[in-house]
Amino acid sequence: MSQFMALGMTHYPMLAGTDEHMAGLLRWTLQDEDIPAEEKDPANWPERMRKEWGADEGRSAAAAHRRELVGHLRRCRAALDDFAPDHVVVWGDDQYENFREDVVPPFCVLAYGDLEVPAFEVMNERGSPNQWGLPDDFSLTLHGDAPTARKLADGLINGGFDMAYSYRKRPGAHFPHAILNTQLFLDYDHAGAEMPYKLLPVTVNCYGQHAIARKGGLARFGEIARESLDPAGPSPARCIALGRAIGRHFRSSGERVAFVASSSWSHAFLTDKLWHIRPDTAADRRLYDLMVAGDIDALAAVTGAEVVDAGQHEILNWFCMLGAVDELGLELDWSALVTTDVFNSNKPFAVYR
Repeated sequence: MSQFMALGMTHYPMLAGTDEHMAGLLRWTLQDEDIPAEEKDPANWPERMRKEWGADEGRSAAAAHRRELVGHLRRCRAALDDFAPDHVVVWGDDQYENFREDVVPPFCVLAYGDLEVPAFEVMNERGSPNQWGLPDDFSLTLHGDAPTARKLADGLINGGFDMAYSYRKRPGAHFPHAILNTQLFLDYDHAGAEMPYKLLPVTVNCYGQHAIARKGGLARFGEIARESLDPAGPSPARCIALGRAIGRHFRSSGERVAFVASSSWSHAFLTDKLWHIRPDTAADRRLYDLMVAGDIDALAAVTGAEVVDAGQHEILNWFCMLGAVDELGLELDWSALVTTDVFNSNKPFAVYR
């Protein structure tokens, strides 16, 4: 009989770097000449943000933020080890990495075998050493299962859900860090090197209208004024439908399958209405409360425009996972929402059994 579990986690890139660099995105944002001076003045920030920022621009607060995140990641890994899955389906965004101007699929099954992937490309580009003190060119082996991934894509298509698939990473491209950091962080104590489980990655075009316009990342406000938006990403309802379809696919497999949503929620650098200075915590708390209540209908009613307005682009990965959870009748065992004003994004965690 098939058995299932699900978990949600962050893939926050700065967690792979040192405390010195954890608030680096905010420091970079505060150099934007097109943000009004009063918005950049800490005297006008919320009290909690001023406290996090402190007298050393977040360097002291970084250690406590790391401890909290790592504690939750270890809890997720313990739940995964207790379940001992045959396969781990991971939903993660492709952030202008494998998919660029040549094609941007709404969803794509990565039907790869084992793949050697540089672990720290993102942090190297941002000038941060990795927190493990490993060489900059340290690589991980991501364990894949191409036949099972092909079977998943075929099953989805035959089941009425049109699905893109990929057999090979684009030469010279970064591997999607949402997938890479899932292994890196679930095996945090060994920098991802002792993660034994086979991953079945499914990429989601979370960045949608900003996928190419902002190259899946940071932008100055002067650039935003001139940008041409891309087509929208998939809606929350469509992501839930994909999660349901993947749940149905594995229902009769006879396997033990874990489902993982890999992302933080509101990101400061995507929240235009807050001048990229802090995430939309109120919007995150609203959706977190709906998730804890198991109100899938209310979650499915969230619009893509609402997600973009709150800088929650990457939450689409979680909507996919929640679709599988609801389809298979899993129940929430534990969850947490780690909020911050200084460290770019609010980070939720969850375990479903």
